[in-house]
Amino acid sequence: MKKLIVILTVLFLCASIIGAKGSSDKETGNIIEIGVLAPLTGTNAEYGKGFQVGGQMAVDEINAKGGINGYKLVLNIKDSKGDQKESSDLCRQLADNDKILAIIGDFTSGCCMANAPIVDEAKIVQLSPTASNPTYAGMSDWCFSIMGRQDGEAPFFARYILSKYLGVKKVGVIYINSDWGISAFDNFKKEAKKVGLDIVAEVNYVQDEKDFSSLITRLRSARPDVVLIMDQGAVPQIINQIRASGWDIPLTTLGPGTSEQLINLTKENAEGLLLSTPFFFDPADPKLTAWKDEFTKKAGFQPTVHPACAYDCVYLIADAIRRCEGGKVTRQAIRDNLASGNFTGITGPLKFNPAGDITRVYMICAVEKGQYIVKAGFDYSKK
Repeated sequence: MKKLIVILTVLFLCASIIGAKGSSDKETGNIIEIGVLAPLTGTNAEYGKGFQVGGQMAVDEINAKGGINGYKLVLNIKDSKGDQKESSDLCRQLADNDKILAIIGDFTSGCCMANAPIVDEAKIVQLSPTASNPTYAGMSDWCFSIMGRQDGEAPFFARYILSKYLGVKKVGVIYINSDWGISAFDNFKKEAKKVGLDIVAEVNYVQDEKDFSSLITRLRSARPDVVLIMDQGAVPQIINQIRASGWDIPLTTLGPGTSEQLINLTKENAEGLLLSTPFFFDPADPKLTAWKDEFTKKAGFQPTVHPACAYDCVYLIADAIRRCEGGKVTRQAIRDNLASGNFTGITGPLKFNPAGDITRVYMICAVEKGQYIVKAGFDYSKK
């Protein structure tokens, strides 16, 4: 009898384990995993954290409503540190994992461009919320971006912010020496020549540089009417070092959008700063205000356009999954549905150009009394 009891107990435990495994496999089969590449540490950590929080907000909303065609979404987030080699190594890990059906990220154009051959070979989408180098999306049928392109924003900055709005003639430019920075500056320079702006000085620096004093001295000696800073992460340090040098020059920036951390790190030094942005959290819009408040609660800082784009990217992937024929979700089906989609997110209409990016329009914002305000709306370039 004792032997019988032991045998029955063993059989019961085995059945329980098999049942549990079967249940687990079934649950795994109802999950769609999306890779995310983001700089969670390093100079651009604010934006990486924004990707993480904004993306997860979208996933939580989608899953709370039952998911997509019976599937729940899961994000697999990797810290690229804003480094191209690190990003490519992680991208390959994600691409080699058959469970990953799409990749969102990375933050910088340089990282995304370094990853383009990898995703092309693996036949997996890389949808960047923020890459704006005009070359990036066209590098592969599997590369997409929703930020807009620097051959749109940089010319806008030259023609409508510096020439038309400020009415200046001489500009000094300091920019990050990266794929994004070089593209932004080159496109700015072309338009500046067309509208009669004189670039009296141009200086650049590498990622993670800390001391900008010699570059500021070179800019100052050229006696510009205004300084344009082209970067994301290093903008607060440059602003603070310009002001610490005693130089009271009007400042503008292309790149960081309406970053609250920029104001927090610069305090009164950012007063009067002018910038371009394809998106602004309109306080009169209750939906946007509620989204902004929820993000701020989760992240600990107010959002720029960057996390809003990450949020929209998750919904774009979800929409592509939803339209997979017969519920058969594959990397190829996601790519094809993404390319043919016509979706409106919180950052506006999102319809891809043939290259895989979108065309944005821009507004002019400024820092006044420690807050961002709109100085000219989206229609300014049409007046």
